[in-house]
Amino acid sequence: MDKLQFGNDYTYGAHPLVLQHLVDTSREPMAPYGADKCSDHAKALIREACEAPDADVFFLTGGTQANAVVIDSILCQHEGVISVDSGHINVHEAGAIEFTEHKVIALRGSQGKLCSSDLRHYLTEFFSDCRNGHCVYPGLVYITQPTEFGTLYSAQELTDIHGVCQEYKIKLYVDGARLGYGLTAPGNDVSLPFLASHCDAFYIGGTKCGALCGEAVVFPKGNANRYFFSIQKQHGAVVAKGHLNGSQFEALFTDNLYFDICRHGNDMAMRMKEMFRAKGYQFHLDSTTNQQFVVMSNEEANRLSQHVEFTLFEPLDESHTICRFVTSWATTPEQLDALYKFI
Repeated sequence: MDKLQFGNDYTYGAHPLVLQHLVDTSREPMAPYGADKCSDHAKALIREACEAPDADVFFLTGGTQANAVVIDSILCQHEGVISVDSGHINVHEAGAIEFTEHKVIALRGSQGKLCSSDLRHYLTEFFSDCRNGHCVYPGLVYITQPTEFGTLYSAQELTDIHGVCQEYKIKLYVDGARLGYGLTAPGNDVSLPFLASHCDAFYIGGTKCGALCGEAVVFPKGNANRYFFSIQKQHGAVVAKGHLNGSQFEALFTDNLYFDICRHGNDMAMRMKEMFRAKGYQFHLDSTTNQQFVVMSNEEANRLSQHVEFTLFEPLDESHTICRFVTSWATTPEQLDALYKFI
C-alpha cells in the first residue's frame, strides 16, 4: 500500500482548473519569454489583487530561483542580506545566495520570526562601528510569510520591521512560497495590499499552492531593477515558453481560486491538529497554517513512518523528535480519516 502523503505541499501536480487552463491555452501560439497575453492578463490580475497598479510583476519557475534572482537584483556588490537563522535562504538553499557572492547575515529568531528589536540592535551596532567598511554591508532584510515553522508575522510585526528598514534605508523582501496559506490562515491580519505597501519586493508562491510550478515576483511600487530581465536571464531563469507560468497564475487569480484552495489546505491542517490533540500528542509550537509540528517519541515516529510520509524535522531530545506534517490544496478528508487510524 502506498504511504499517506503529508511530507510536503508539492507532492501533487496542479489543481484541475489550473491544468485545464493550461490545456485550453496550449493550442494557441504565444509570444515567447513572458510577452504573451496570458502573462499580461495574470500580471493585471495580480496588480488588482495587490491594489498596486504600478507594480512590476515577473514570473519565475521556483522559489530558490526567485530568491536568488531577486536578491541579486537588489543588492550592490558589497552588500549582504539579513535573514533569521532558520530562514530558507540560510539553511535550505545550498548556499544559492552566497553563490551569487552575497553573504547571508543570520540573526537569531524566535519561532522562525525575526524580531524588529533584534534587527534594530544589529543595525545600530553595525552603523555605529567606525570599522564597518571592513564588513559586509546589510542591504536587504529577508523574511518569509509564513515562516519555516508555519508561524505568521502579524501586521504590527511587519509594520515594525518595515519601520526599521525605512529608518536605516534598507529594503525589505518577503519570501511567499506558502503565502496563500498565510493569507487565508485563521487569525491572519495581513493582506496582499498590506504586504504591497510594507515591503519593496515579495513573491506569491504557486508551486506549493496549486500550480505545477511557478512563482510571481512583485515589486509593488514599480521599483524593480531596470535590468531585472537581463539579471533573470543571467541566472538561467527566463523561460522561452513563459506563457506556461503566466497561464497558471491567470487561472489561480481568477474567481478567487488561489485563496479558496489555500484556505482548504489550512482547513485540513486545523482538522489534522485536532486529530493529533485528541490522541494526546503535543505540538512544538502553535501554527495556524498548513504546516503542523508534532512532538513524537522516536518509537512512535518510526512506527508511523511505515504508513505515512512526513518529515523528521529535528530532534527535541534523546527520545523525542519534532515531526512535520503538511497539508495542501490537494488534501482530502478521506486522507485525514486514514491518518487518524494510524496515529
